[in-house]
Amino acid sequence: MTDLTSPRHATTESHALTLSALAALFWGSNFEATRIALDSLPPWSAAAGRFGIAAIATLAWMRWQDGPGLAALRRNWPAMALLGLIGVAGFNAALFLSMRTSSPVTGALIMATTPLTTNLLDAFLSRRLPSVRMVLGMAVGLLGVALTVGAFSGARFGSGDLLILAGSLCWSLYTVGCRRWISEATPLETSAWTMAFGAAVLVGAACLIETPVAAITAASPAGWGATLWMAIAGSTLAFAFWQTGIRTRGPGATSVLFNLVPVSALVIVAGFGRMPDVTQILGVVIAIAGVLWASRGRT
Repeated sequence: MTDLTSPRHATTESHALTLSALAALFWGSNFEATRIALDSLPPWSAAAGRFGIAAIATLAWMRWQDGPGLAALRRNWPAMALLGLIGVAGFNAALFLSMRTSSPVTGALIMATTPLTTNLLDAFLSRRLPSVRMVLGMAVGLLGVALTVGAFSGARFGSGDLLILAGSLCWSLYTVGCRRWISEATPLETSAWTMAFGAAVLVGAACLIETPVAAITAASPAGWGATLWMAIAGSTLAFAFWQTGIRTRGPGATSVLFNLVPVSALVIVAGFGRMPDVTQILGVVIAIAGVLWASRGRT
C-alpha cells in the first residue's frame, strides 16, 4: 500500500494541500457523526472510544510503515505529551461536551475562526505579520463560512459555544506546536504519539466521570458505526494528513484549510436530508474561493 504521509510522497505543495483538505473534510463529517454517537453514548465515553480505537490504529500503522517510532518519542516525548493533552484531549473533550447544548451551526462557525487564531499565534511567536493575501483570503473564507452555516439568519450562541471556542484555541496551539516543538519525527509518528497521549487522558477522564465499558457495550449499532468512522477517517487518517500539511506547507497555510470543516459539515447534513438553501450554497463557493486564494499566499 502506498503511504501518503511518507516524505517521498508528500513533499510537494499540491500533494500536501490535497491531503490537508481531505483531513478538513473528514473532520467536517465528525459533527454529524458526533450527533449520532451521542444519541447512545455519554460524551466522555464517546470521546474515549473514538480515540482509544484511533490511537491503536495509528500506532499499528506507524509500526508497519515507519517502525516503532521510539527514537522520535524519546526526542520529543514532553512536547508530544503536552500536545496530546491540548490538541487531542482538550480539543475533543470540548467538542463532545459542547455538542450537548450547542448547535452544529454556531459550533461550525466558531471553529471556522481557527485559521485566524492559528496564523495570529504563529505570527506572534515568529515576530512577524501574516501576508496581506493570507489575511484577506481568510476573511473571504470566513465570510463564506458565515453564509454557509447561517450566521446571518438569526443563529444564536448556545451555552456550549464557549467550550467550542476553547477547543478552537486548543487546536491552534496544537497546529503551531507540532511544527515548532517536535523535531526529527515523521507526520505519522507525530500523529501516533500525540494521539496516544491524548487518548490516555480521555480514557482516564471517562473512567473517573462515567462508566465507559458499560456505556460502549450498550451503544446502538449506529453509535458504534459513528464512533468507528470518527476513529478511522476522522482521526487516524485526518491527523496524519494534517501533519503532512503542517510539515510541508507550514501551520499558517495549512490552518486556512480548516475553513472547509463547516462546509463539509453542511454537505454531510444535506446528505442526511436537510438540504441547504441558496445562501448556504453561495457560502460554500465563497469559502472555497477564500481557502484557495489564501493557500497561494502562505506565510
